[in-house]
Amino acid sequence: MRAVLQRVTNASVEVERKVVGQIQEGLMVLLGVAKGDDETDVRYLVDKIRSLRIFADEQGKMNRSLTDVGGAVLLVSQFTLLGRTTNGRRPSFDKAAPPDMARCLYEQVAADLQAGGTSVETGVFATHMQVALVNDGPVTFMVDSREGR
Repeated sequence: MRAVLQRVTNASVEVERKVVGQIQEGLMVLLGVAKGDDETDVRYLVDKIRSLRIFADEQGKMNRSLTDVGGAVLLVSQFTLLGRTTNGRRPSFDKAAPPDMARCLYEQVAADLQAGGTSVETGVFATHMQVALVNDGPVTFMVDSREGR
């Protein structure tokens, strides 16, 4: 499972010109599910999203987590994070999970974040979306659940 975490002051996602998800302070999380990902990857990623210390403390140092600041998550599926661009000019998505499996794990990430007390908004799975955000910092991190195993 791969995710891009962006610290934001606000973010939103639209489908057909209608806002379907919107947050203020928190994390914009773009999530790609790979073949072979499972519940272990979900747990790893949820823990990282909630506990990675990437928000500023009183001294301006990245020393607070999403949980510490009471931030929200805007979770958007993005299979292109699994795209390989090494051969030719057209990306290959052979490492991306099949849609049914990806949807299940994407929804599990959202549910587990909510169960842990995090406010979560989402995009619409497998739909063309427009994402808008104000990246605070800018602060952006890549998280790969397989690197944490």
